[in-house]
Amino acid sequence: MKSFRRELVFNIPSRRAFVNITPQVRETLEASGIREGLLLCNAMHITASVFINDNESGLHADYEKWLEKLAPHEPVDQYLHNLSGEDNADAHMKRQVMGREVVVAVTGGQLDFGPWEQIFYGEFDGGRRKRILIKIIGE
Repeated sequence: MKSFRRELVFNIPSRRAFVNITPQVRETLEASGIREGLLLCNAMHITASVFINDNESGLHADYEKWLEKLAPHEPVDQYLHNLSGEDNADAHMKRQVMGREVVVAVTGGQLDFGPWEQIFYGEFDGGRRKRILIKIIGE
């Protein structure tokens, strides 16, 4: 069995964003040479997420509104975590809801997706360098 590892690096200037990373993941899979196996893709930061869903702008806007209702950014003093000098407690909670990672089957050298599925990076506390790990194992 082979394994392949690559990191993607992001520095999103806005506080929050959703970025379709499917093309970079596909490029990584191709570079790995693995035809059958599993691909793990995870955010390597506690205020960012990786998730699978539809690449539809209305859905992404709905996510933004829904997440802000669940864990509003302001007022920042509503969170005990922010008493430490941070202002990102909401970002930790948004990440918890959206998830840390995805695992996708690799079949015939392709991501074995269902209809409309794409992989996204969710940024909830931007403005600095963050990484995503792609790890592929298989034959």
